[in-house]
Amino acid sequence: MATRACIFGLSGLELTTEEKDFFADAQPAGFILFRRNVETPEQVKALTDALRVTVKHEPMILIDQEGGRVRRLRPPHWPDYPPAAQFAAVANDRDEERSLVRMGARLMANDLFALGINVDCAPVLDVPQPGAHDIIGDRAYGLTPEDVAVMGRAACEGLLAGGVLPVIKHIPGHGRAGADSHAALPIVETPLEELVKVDFLPFQANADMPLAMTAHVLYTAIDKKHPATTSKKCIRVIRDTIGFDGLIMCDDLSMNALSGELKTRAKASIKAGCDMLLHCNGELDQMREVLDETPKLKGRAHDRFIAAMKRLLRTPEPLDVAEARKRFDAALSRAGKTESRADPTEFQAAT
Repeated sequence: MATRACIFGLSGLELTTEEKDFFADAQPAGFILFRRNVETPEQVKALTDALRVTVKHEPMILIDQEGGRVRRLRPPHWPDYPPAAQFAAVANDRDEERSLVRMGARLMANDLFALGINVDCAPVLDVPQPGAHDIIGDRAYGLTPEDVAVMGRAACEGLLAGGVLPVIKHIPGHGRAGADSHAALPIVETPLEELVKVDFLPFQANADMPLAMTAHVLYTAIDKKHPATTSKKCIRVIRDTIGFDGLIMCDDLSMNALSGELKTRAKASIKAGCDMLLHCNGELDQMREVLDETPKLKGRAHDRFIAAMKRLLRTPEPLDVAEARKRFDAALSRAGKTESRADPTEFQAAT
């Protein structure tokens, strides 16, 4: 059976009979987990094992585990991680910051690898700008494109070393957005020259990574009508100007930044040049609608999928977890409490 160019969510802590039948028929390229899908390590490992049984290929199994506000795995069963912005606050210098970012990502990968999760929707490579919506905020590694580029690469290196694929997001940059794309379509009117100099730079510096997620943002300097996810012009900029030749997945199709029926969104995303569709809420009727417009994974999209999966290490880089955790926690303790500010919103989409 042919693999389809889509990644789907699921409803709960274990697969329903309907979900098993649907996934076996649909053969999605992957799955994405949310807090509704995680309870204990034993339960999550059983769930990822069950997901693998439903398809005829090795699937991508994704989760959003950035640290701070966006982390699906939390205490008491999993270690806590700080928001990206906190590393600069505790490090004595840039070299130590880079080391801490890599160590944190390596420890995160250790958590995910043990659960059978092979893709982390991180790091955020967006560069926050004054006056922008705080949907990015402390999820960013810094306020300059250079800092974000360097620390983003450190995070990617830590994940890859632990046998987990990173997803650089939100390409070509969400840092100027004046709205939360979960709720509305952000419109960025910045000139292209400035976008290249600031917003694109972290993605250019990490263009060798295997996976990227689009921003549901409209950039008038590139396309006056369509957000990046459904814009041929913007995908061309991602490929040619940024130089990213890995697999591009769209951000969640059910987010309110996109308009029209799900079928329309899915079709437009593929037509624009996205390699993979992402639908997160686990509602079967909606997944069926998306599947109707999901092509078989073939051509360049298939090649990029295979190339990404080949980046997975079967044997992760050796790690003394207890010692690494001790050093990591000691560094973070300089700032006192490592928990990010409270956020009542549990982001449903792959943010």
